Amino acid sequence: MSAFSLPGPEDIHQAQLPNGIRVLVRSHPHSPSVVIRGALWAGARWDPLPKMGLATLTAAMLKRGTARFDASAFYEALESRGAHLGFEAYFHTVGFSGHGLAEDLPLLLTLLAQALTAPTFPEDEFQRLRAQVLTGLDLRRQSPDDMAELAFHALLYQGHPYARPEEGFPETVQNVTREDLVAFHRRHYGPRGMLLVIVGGVESQQALDEAARALAGWENPEQPEAPPLPPVPRPPTARKHFVPVAEKSQVDLYLGVVGPRRKDPDYLAAALGNSVLGQFGMMGRLGEVVREQAGLAYYVYSQVGNGLGPGPWFVHAGVAPENVPRALELIQGELQRFWEHGVTEEELEDVKAGALGRLPLSLEHNAGVAAAIFQMVFYDLGLDYLQRYEGLIRGITQEAVLDAIRRYWDLNALTMALAGPAFPGAEEWPQGEPSPTWFQ
Repeated sequence: MSAFSLPGPEDIHQAQLPNGIRVLVRSHPHSPSVVIRGALWAGARWDPLPKMGLATLTAAMLKRGTARFDASAFYEALESRGAHLGFEAYFHTVGFSGHGLAEDLPLLLTLLAQALTAPTFPEDEFQRLRAQVLTGLDLRRQSPDDMAELAFHALLYQGHPYARPEEGFPETVQNVTREDLVAFHRRHYGPRGMLLVIVGGVESQQALDEAARALAGWENPEQPEAPPLPPVPRPPTARKHFVPVAEKSQVDLYLGVVGPRRKDPDYLAAALGNSVLGQFGMMGRLGEVVREQAGLAYYVYSQVGNGLGPGPWFVHAGVAPENVPRALELIQGELQRFWEHGVTEEELEDVKAGALGRLPLSLEHNAGVAAAIFQMVFYDLGLDYLQRYEGLIRGITQEAVLDAIRRYWDLNALTMALAGPAFPGAEEWPQGEPSPTWFQ
């Protein structure tokens, strides 16, 4: 794929509406469909501790009744056209995405504007949604994977807002009322800093005009500026915790450190190193040693986060209880080898080829292009990022990967969280189920 066939400044058209919304459009004249994607600053960052889950509930209610559409009419407007529009709260933002036929872009933007600017939060819909969320939180308590991940993040980011779960806890969700949703929406939903990406079979100027028609009149003088993210401290010593989950056959374990931000210069070096550690092929070195050779894990892989702030860089595995001590020993042995020696030239070339090969595949559809444009803008990577991507990847050396590994992986200060049935040695671990009191 030629660098100049990739989305870039030459064919991404953008405008900023008078109210602050930034709109980016890439026209694909031969496509019969259109995709929208974006975000606004109304995420769980602003949840009061006693009402964790408020932002998530608010976002989930946006389609359940607006000034012009009740819940049934909203869904019917989408389903009758084979279109989709969804919302989800994250830590910093509420994200949205939608798709439909190109001719339905005005409808998608009308519904988007209604959901963002004029939700009515019907009491009956709210009660139904809250009951569904509480059921989901009850199921979370029964999942070793979910509970281990919850404890891992709480320990890794202890004392920082990133420690808090966006979905909250049963106790905090029970505290949320319809009036809380109305007040949260009135305060935090607004156009300042909002990002909207449109990709598909529409002319760029037409798409910009439709976005302005639907959203340019939205104002919210009360909308606060996004506060700066507090520094994320790295744990100075090792931390571990075990969450007992009865009547399960496997233990899920998370083991890791605070990693890079998406915008950090060494993010790509870390990502390539991570591919060698626990992604490439049959889950990288970890999969080869722990799963294939030793047969000690149902699955094992590693992952590096990609957020506005420092994300987790972790290993996740599912292990039979009796195999937990040996699996932890092998995982930590591979991490020691990773830290001491980094990656081989052959491994690095393999994961580089994989990264470059995935790029054109990710851009085959409008949704992939919209996601790529969104990430370039949201993480301030530059609209020419995809055109520079091959050079960035090819320029990463073994030394750069090793530097990234050693910058983030302090093997004397690992955070470990396990959940599931008791395992050999579990009695020596701090134990208990995460609760709202962890974050006070």
